[in-house]
Amino acid sequence: MTKEITIYDIARELKLSPATISRGLKSSKVINKGTVKRILEKAEELGYRHNNFASSLRKQKSHTIGVLLHELNSNFITSVLSGIEKITAEAGYDIIIAHSGESYEKEVSNVTNLFHKRVDGLIASLSFTTENLDHFKLFFEKNIPVIFFDRADENSDSTHVIIDNYKCGYTVTQHLVEQGCKRIVLLTSNLKRNVYAQRHRGYVDALFDAGIAYNKKLVLIKDLSEESAVAAAHEILKMKPRPDGLFVTNDFKAAVCMQELKRNGVKIPEDIAIVGFNNDAISKLIEPQLSTVNYPGKDMGEITARNLVSHLKGEGNIATTRRIIVKSDLIIRGSSLRKKVHLPL
Repeated sequence: MTKEITIYDIARELKLSPATISRGLKSSKVINKGTVKRILEKAEELGYRHNNFASSLRKQKSHTIGVLLHELNSNFITSVLSGIEKITAEAGYDIIIAHSGESYEKEVSNVTNLFHKRVDGLIASLSFTTENLDHFKLFFEKNIPVIFFDRADENSDSTHVIIDNYKCGYTVTQHLVEQGCKRIVLLTSNLKRNVYAQRHRGYVDALFDAGIAYNKKLVLIKDLSEESAVAAAHEILKMKPRPDGLFVTNDFKAAVCMQELKRNGVKIPEDIAIVGFNNDAISKLIEPQLSTVNYPGKDMGEITARNLVSHLKGEGNIATTRRIIVKSDLIIRGSSLRKKVHLPL
């Protein structure tokens, strides 16, 4: 193995003190510019690499932030990561990304690994099957800041950045009712997770306020796969009477479900009006274009990262703000716009 070059090797070559070499590598103003130039040129010639690990141990800071995700194959998550990276890079922090693949066990393992990698802070979104935050105690007990985004335990004291999922669920259902829908299917995911539980609660309350009875048979709980969306479409096709409205809490599932319904002769929105969630690119690529909730992932990533970086720099304190709500809006497109059905009294 090639020997790792140290500041002592550079000092020996240039006949300077290690302290001078250290300052020169940082382009310190207390060192003559000519000397700094000689030090940097010699460091490059010898193949010197700064030892970030050793420096982190000395300073008790790694300038690294852990990012724990529940999945990677998602336009929403990609946009969140874009926002996180923008803010952390500007602040001089690197990020380490880990994902649970919707597995609680893998999430626990990732939390432990990120803790031992000595990240200065953690940004996390919980898996489907996570039921408590016990595995984050490693961070809490060491006062290492943790901010949850999107999927969080809203009943805990932890800081979380979310949208108003209840309001979104209510608004979407209300819109479908206003379009004349009476039998509205909710195609969603695990109700143990806050995002889906709150959207479901909004759906239930909007039906109640419209005088429409809640029917649990119209609530289909599936995973986020393409196969589950196709299966949901076939369940809808078998329902009697046929539903006239569909609220899907994920745009990809909504698009797949819509295509399968159309393949089976269902007209959108005349037979079934459909609304998705997230405002992914696919919502504009299908015909008719998909009504959806704009979920600004990049904004969420930037806001989350900015609050964490501010805390790490001592400019803010995440403990003073437990909940941060990011603005979201319903975007109405062709998939849900239909003439109101005027039933005889």
